[in-house]
Amino acid sequence: MDEALLRFARATTEHLNGVLEANADQLRRAAEAVLESGRRGGLVYAAGSGHSLAGVLETFYRAGGLPFVRPLWDLELLPLDGADRSTVAERRPGLGERLVREAGVGDDDTVVVFSNSGVNYVPVGIALSAREAGARVVAVTSVTASDAAPLRAGRRLHELADVVLDTRVPPGDASWPPESPRTAPLSSLCNTLLWDALLVLCAETAPETAFWRSANATGPTNDELIEHYRARVPELR
Repeated sequence: MDEALLRFARATTEHLNGVLEANADQLRRAAEAVLESGRRGGLVYAAGSGHSLAGVLETFYRAGGLPFVRPLWDLELLPLDGADRSTVAERRPGLGERLVREAGVGDDDTVVVFSNSGVNYVPVGIALSAREAGARVVAVTSVTASDAAPLRAGRRLHELADVVLDTRVPPGDASWPPESPRTAPLSSLCNTLLWDALLVLCAETAPETAFWRSANATGPTNDELIEHYRARVPELR
């Protein structure tokens, strides 16, 4: 293998291992909150904006994922529908609050907010409104990157959450080359790792937990789960 790729593999693996070790206790707290929402008939709402929406996609209707997850999002926040517009939208006051209000988030629910910087109005507004509605808030963010970013919304996501899963991503997200990073962003890898680790703990703690199966696998289908959750998760239509 190319020497640069070997160095990159080692550095990335070391970072991901460090993320799991540093978040072990917080991951258990997050898994407990998610399982409690499921037991109480609530939902897990997954939110993000810009490229943090990749984390939301990993939580929703995903093979091996939880069926009681609903995405909190708006088309304007999706870079594929307008890159510059999505940046403007995530900095707009009121949009995050509207998403929480229209979804009907309540005290049986858990809201997971993916945001690398955690300083824009949408993730901060979602966290604030979810807390006011009585929901538990789990932040998946980089505390270091957040503390170094401009304070746009008056608060930082990691200051508002009940549980903080710290991706430990450096400011700017890029990780390569180590001496002057300008490419190979880490946040999406870390978001997926932390969410998958949470799912592992859910499966270990509550073996009876239902998970989505791949639509392209043989055997049982997801029809029963879809029918059960469709009324509360309209995105399953």
